[in-house]
Amino acid sequence: MAQHLRLNFVDGRWAPAESGLTRENVNPADFSDVLGEFAESGGVDTDRAVDAAAAALPAWRALGPIRRAAHLTEAGRLLAARAEEVAAAITREQGKLLAEARGEVQRALSVLEFTTGQARRLGGVTAPAEDERTFAYTFRRPIGVVGLVTPWNFPLAIPMWKVAPALLSGCTAVLKPSPLTPLTSALLVEVFQQAGVPDGVLNLVQGDVAAGEALVANPAVAGISFTGSLGVGTAIHTGGAHRLLRTQLELGGKNAVVVCDDADLDRAVDAVVHGAFGQAGQRCSATSRAVVDVRVRDRFLDRLVARVAGLRVGPGDDPASQLCPVVNTVRRDAALAAIEGAQRDGGKVLCGGGPEVRPGLPEGCYVQPTVIRDVPWDSELAQEEVFGPVLAVVDADGFDDAIRIANSVKYGMSGTVFTASQARAFEAVERFEAGMLHVNRAGVGAYAHLPHTGAKASQYGPPECSPEVFEFYTAWHSACIGY
Repeated sequence: MAQHLRLNFVDGRWAPAESGLTRENVNPADFSDVLGEFAESGGVDTDRAVDAAAAALPAWRALGPIRRAAHLTEAGRLLAARAEEVAAAITREQGKLLAEARGEVQRALSVLEFTTGQARRLGGVTAPAEDERTFAYTFRRPIGVVGLVTPWNFPLAIPMWKVAPALLSGCTAVLKPSPLTPLTSALLVEVFQQAGVPDGVLNLVQGDVAAGEALVANPAVAGISFTGSLGVGTAIHTGGAHRLLRTQLELGGKNAVVVCDDADLDRAVDAVVHGAFGQAGQRCSATSRAVVDVRVRDRFLDRLVARVAGLRVGPGDDPASQLCPVVNTVRRDAALAAIEGAQRDGGKVLCGGGPEVRPGLPEGCYVQPTVIRDVPWDSELAQEEVFGPVLAVVDADGFDDAIRIANSVKYGMSGTVFTASQARAFEAVERFEAGMLHVNRAGVGAYAHLPHTGAKASQYGPPECSPEVFEFYTAWHSACIGY
């Protein structure tokens, strides 16, 4: 690994944190594998990055979206050429299966390709004027310097779906990734540097709370796009409210798959296994609840448990592994605590239920894939996000009861229904209190060109991906010209 990738990237130069502090980056699949010591930044480092972004803003804005898009196109070419290297880095520091990491690289490339194609669409409209000899029209301007605060579960794709539209819009940016996945974000920034993005346009500040708080407090930052927990997102929003900081917040989820009494059970089981245990359940759109009609519950559970109990837990770079570790000991302990709490609330563990330990498995953050039945709809496991390989199975007495249960949580990221009834399918889509809706397919997000968005406490501000993302990074203006 190049030593510079352990540093911050500010105004076109790689540099350590001002304090000299570092944080150890450890492979969650093998605690003996240390990737290195990465910069642990504070407010001084963040402010320097914001100053560099502000200085670079006028020239970058003046370049125009079509010429800015050329840099994004080159970044896509470079990333595609380094796809295996980047996927291996994702697996090593985040833990996900190598196949999942390769899928994430492809997702990032798809988002970049879509975003670049919007360069010739970032215009406005002409409008009729009320007065004679007057030309009326609208246009967009970039909002300015933006802070991009990203999580560890998709350390490439989520930064990409913030960086790409921010830069195409004409904003300059400070990327503050999760301290758990610093290498992947550094590789992303290096790709944009090699693509010729001018100094100061994209800056990287590694670190944790202190670096993030400085972004919120800096008056030169016009907006912050954040993906992460509800608590941190709320703190960002309220922390910048006094200066009318623009925020885009994608927060938690407690997503339900509704299995109706007429569902194709094999297809539903496939989707639930993928949605609940892919990436060890560490997705905002992960299936964390299966709301199953009691008329088919036992048949559904028989098939589901047979599948889940056979999943092989192991390191992401082992081709035999089917379920990866969680990202760190904090998430491991939280998942195990959630399982214990569910049992106290009357839930019955059908498979899994503890840490995965076996001969030959390295010491790491392994949790057995766990299915818990008889979970009360209003219990903690059915209401609160776990972010681990733990599935709550909740009984429903018919379709209306299932929709009620699905909507009973404070979140609204994704909603899925399995049914053979066209009427039920459309009614579920209409009644789900969720941003991304699915029928008879796994409910794990949307395509690169569709809004990645939630409802209720899962989302604040414009969606990500899709043309709608530019509503965050640009501001509308109108002009009336007499002639």
